[in-house]
Amino acid sequence: MRNFVQTGRKIVAIGRNFMDHAKELNNAIPKAPFFFLKPTSSYVQEPHPIELPKGCDVHHEVELGVVIGKYGRDISAKDAENYIAGYALGIDMSARNIQGDAKSKGLPWSASKGFDTFCPISSFIEKQKILDAHNIQLWLKVDGALKQNGNTSDMMFKIPQLIESVSSIMKLQEGDLILTGTPKGVGPVFAGQTLTAGLKIPDGATLTEVSFPVVTRGGNFIYHAP
Repeated sequence: MRNFVQTGRKIVAIGRNFMDHAKELNNAIPKAPFFFLKPTSSYVQEPHPIELPKGCDVHHEVELGVVIGKYGRDISAKDAENYIAGYALGIDMSARNIQGDAKSKGLPWSASKGFDTFCPISSFIEKQKILDAHNIQLWLKVDGALKQNGNTSDMMFKIPQLIESVSSIMKLQEGDLILTGTPKGVGPVFAGQTLTAGLKIPDGATLTEVSFPVVTRGGNFIYHAP
């Protein structure tokens, strides 16, 4: 089976798709799916580390990723299953202070989501290994302490609806990744820590588990709050 992870042209990240997560950040509950884009340059896989930009308050958000298997535009929800190649476990890293400052000014917050290494990703999970993508347990630990533990059954907008919504705006292409939202429990990450995340199916089997050391990003970037 071809490994589709990191072969697509875009990462489409669904926002506020778990009600408890929206509430924990004091965000409004959406009435329809909405999304933002992450650059594919933000992908990172084991054993490479997650890099924290200087001056940034970076949070973890574990998510189920849907990998698109073929070109599609204006895909109906009832036909969406035919466009799924498989899945992956992803972590949407977010520089929360950059995001908050941008939101307060009504500015785009792409920078807060788009740093290099801000999309840690597992290897490709073949479609047939997940019989029900809406009954998947997602968990994340920081230095062994459980921080996030939720089930995709709690998604407000299900995967077929997400594919229908996104493809009505922009075409989906082979290898594109849709991150479907995160359960509650997001929180800060610091250099020197280790993030471990996993995905379980209903029989308790772990389909994938990933681990990433966290380091300080080198280079000249330092975020100063305006």
